[in-house]
Amino acid sequence: MGVVRLGRFRWWHIDEVLPIEADLFGAEQWSPAMFWNELANGHFYLVATPDGGGRVLGYAGLAVAAPDEAWVQNIAVARDAQRRGVGRALLEALLAEAARRGVRSTLLEVAANNGPAQRLYATYGFEPIGVRRGYYQPSNTDALVMRRDQD
Repeated sequence: MGVVRLGRFRWWHIDEVLPIEADLFGAEQWSPAMFWNELANGHFYLVATPDGGGRVLGYAGLAVAAPDEAWVQNIAVARDAQRRGVGRALLEALLAEAARRGVRSTLLEVAANNGPAQRLYATYGFEPIGVRRGYYQPSNTDALVMRRDQD
């Protein structure tokens, strides 16, 4: 795939990420309003594109909660760009931003049946701390809550 460029997620990227949302998450996809809300609230969002430009390959967001906690809001990579380091690059960038902001604990929710994502998070020190039963609707899929503490 070559080099991936990470840049700030801007309002004009919303229409580009919606097809990825629909493909990956189906009925549980985020709406345009949810993305607008995240950007309006000043959360840290990134998009990944091929170096030199092109379509959005993936995106990720981080919400920092005072004083020293952050939540990974989402990480998504288009199916045809998966397993090429895009998700890893996005996660590393979110964790670097969290560290820059003095975050002590970073948390996330991941579908209990999403083993590949759970393994990726585990390689970055995320550990399961709880389960939210029926978190994802309408599928009623459980969410595993994972936390990573800064050293």
